[in-house]
Amino acid sequence: MEHSPRPLQIITRLVDGRICAYDLATDARGVLSPVMACRPSPDDVVVDHAVAAGLQRAYYTTLNAAVCMTADGAEVWRSQFEPQSDQQHGHRPSCVLSWNELVVWVYRPDAMAGRNRPDQWVALDTKTGAVIAQVDLQTVGHGGQQLLHPASDHVLLDVGEGQDGSVIYRASLTEAQMDLICYPWDDRCLIDLSPDGHQFMTVHHEQADVAIHTYPDGEVRFALSVDAFGHDPDEIYVEWSGGYLSPDTVIVTLVGETKDEQEWFRHYRVDVHSGQVRTEFDARTDNPYDIQPLGDGSWLTTDASGHPIRWTDS
Repeated sequence: MEHSPRPLQIITRLVDGRICAYDLATDARGVLSPVMACRPSPDDVVVDHAVAAGLQRAYYTTLNAAVCMTADGAEVWRSQFEPQSDQQHGHRPSCVLSWNELVVWVYRPDAMAGRNRPDQWVALDTKTGAVIAQVDLQTVGHGGQQLLHPASDHVLLDVGEGQDGSVIYRASLTEAQMDLICYPWDDRCLIDLSPDGHQFMTVHHEQADVAIHTYPDGEVRFALSVDAFGHDPDEIYVEWSGGYLSPDTVIVTLVGETKDEQEWFRHYRVDVHSGQVRTEFDARTDNPYDIQPLGDGSWLTTDASGHPIRWTDS
């Protein structure tokens, strides 16, 4: 079902052991203050997190469970990943809350967790934690990035399999079943969806190029290799970061090394209509992964306190 693109809403960060929520619907700039902060169970190591727009519920994953809690820290439900894993590294379950907040989507890297089963993608009822739908994935992933499509009920999942590549899935719920599509690549990493949902951005797993695809079919509108940015493709690579700064512009990041073997990063603006490289972009950060374009002309980095900083060009 198609919808109008959603406005910016709630994002979360884990700061000093608390899940902090920030309201992007405001026009605030600079270091953002949380509109809610809740502390998970002291026995839990939080891997990923989300907060409902009403600021009454928070959801998070650990290595062995998905959990729902109230704003004051009371546990509502816990969905265990059975059997419990004794692996402490190499697998990071993720979660994302659906637009209507009726479903929390959970990616479970069960193969890497040593559960003797394929990876799982699970849709849980946000009220009870009950399984609505669940599918086996043909992946052995370390972790998975989940993105909500801004103009439909679709969810995209990018499963990172380390040196074996990256697999991108698309899913939606139909009559309590999961309609699952796998894109026909194992060498492209999902970076971002356009604000209107008509495109998405990927980077080659070997960092050779960046591509803009039409949604939902995945057809490549254009791809840019490193030499399009004026650099030597034998020495410089496209980094797995960036995204849609606005409906018309994506930010692409390149990485290289100095003669002293010190890494450097440069960000560039690219016109998504023409595929032309515009100008360098000052992201206000030295960390290439500490940049989250928001699609409205603003972007986030992180303050030394752990709270996000919101920037604009103006």
